[in-house]
Amino acid sequence: MSKFITFEGMDGAGKSTHLAWFADQLRQRGLDVVVTREPGGTPLGEQLREMLLNQPMSMGTEALLMFASRMEHIDQVIKPALQAGKWVISDRFSDASFAYQGAGRGMDWDKLARLEQWVHADLQPDLTLFFDVPVEVARERLSNNVSLDRFEQEQSDFFERVRGGYHQRVQQNPQRYAVIDAAQSMAKVKRQLEEIVSSI
Repeated sequence: MSKFITFEGMDGAGKSTHLAWFADQLRQRGLDVVVTREPGGTPLGEQLREMLLNQPMSMGTEALLMFASRMEHIDQVIKPALQAGKWVISDRFSDASFAYQGAGRGMDWDKLARLEQWVHADLQPDLTLFFDVPVEVARERLSNNVSLDRFEQEQSDFFERVRGGYHQRVQQNPQRYAVIDAAQSMAKVKRQLEEIVSSI
């Protein structure tokens, strides 16, 4: 039976580092796994990603483009894969919009909820792995990057709000989330992930 799994966390939490390994663990168990990302995942989505990460824009435009990319992503990649019996792992999904555009930028959560309802009322992840890390640890990790996109260039107070937004989403629907202490060593994070793989 197909499953939809999302990886969430603020920039520098380390989720992308572990995503490929997690997918490989599932493949070793004989599962057909599709790995994708947001914004992006489709040719149009990747064009929108380039704009979203690099072009200045208003908060509302940013949110609408995120959900436009997501709608294409669901129609072209996620739903077809799930209907074909495949497992889908996405690097970010709608939780990121609530955390970044909602908590981070200050956009009304009710507006985001209406967009979520419109774009994917009938689809939510079966499991979301939230990689939680203190802001100072995430900032330290990002400091090694030569080129930062416009989200990564935001100040610490923005990321404090983003982290708080993720925690709010977890509190609203705790059964969907596995919270990973991403400040630990990679080996310890991997052990947490191994337990999750074994349980699903």
